[in-house]
Amino acid sequence: MAPRHLALAVLAAAIWGVNFVVMRFGLDHYPPLLLTTLRFVAAALPVFFVPRPALPAGQMVAIGLTWFLGQFAFLFSAIDAGMPPGLASLALQAQAFFTILIAALFLGERPRPRQLAGAGVALAGLLLIAASTGGDMTALGLALTLCGAASWATGNVLIRRAPPTEIFALVAWLSLVPPLPAFALSLALEGWPAVSGALLRPTWEGLGAVAFLAIGATWIGYGIWGHLLKLYPAGTVAPFSLLVPLAGTVTAALVLGERFPPLRLGGMGLIAVGLLLVALPPLRGGRSAK
Repeated sequence: MAPRHLALAVLAAAIWGVNFVVMRFGLDHYPPLLLTTLRFVAAALPVFFVPRPALPAGQMVAIGLTWFLGQFAFLFSAIDAGMPPGLASLALQAQAFFTILIAALFLGERPRPRQLAGAGVALAGLLLIAASTGGDMTALGLALTLCGAASWATGNVLIRRAPPTEIFALVAWLSLVPPLPAFALSLALEGWPAVSGALLRPTWEGLGAVAFLAIGATWIGYGIWGHLLKLYPAGTVAPFSLLVPLAGTVTAALVLGERFPPLRLGGMGLIAVGLLLVALPPLRGGRSAK
């Protein structure tokens, strides 16, 4: 990978990692389902300038409901319910293992032994983290984060069945799917007083968080990622996603003072090892025997 493209890959991962702390700031000003609505209203603005991907409407709706609405409605609700942002950035990567499971069940893809080993190691890490609930982390927050990971994984499988398309245009048009159902859920579950109060009394910090979620994490992050996937094989680009939880945990520690007790730190380490086993390309031929 050329140095400038290496820098772009690191930048995208850093933006997505910092994004978890920005979510926390956004949730100080908007309830989670309303924040989901606002993020995707803003993220959908490029549809006025980019062509619609050649995907059937039903397929786009299914992907948008899982890849975007489900993932972020659960994730924002998880952080609001007591999931520390740095830990969420790592636990959400359980999507890699859910993707393997869903692809095996519905696409008939047989996981490689190393993928199964990675999933087992990561599951042990999640169990350690679950054992450390209390204090700054709630069981509900962890459960909602894993629901977000499962929704993301479902979207991954759906999008793998779609024809190749330009990623930025796809992200923009998929962003049209979440706002209406997210707003309806916000009114039903969060209530008109909370929704109207947040909308009628905007703050610069809240608006800045929405702008970062839409422009930074969605437009710039996915734009860079899609550009790199056009230039290099997916196996070359995908491992850089491992930097996302690193950036998330470091940023949360520095900005929010998030701390990780030994049990939780051990669980995070096991998840990281499991991700490495799944994401890194397999060794080839004779090299694997050396």
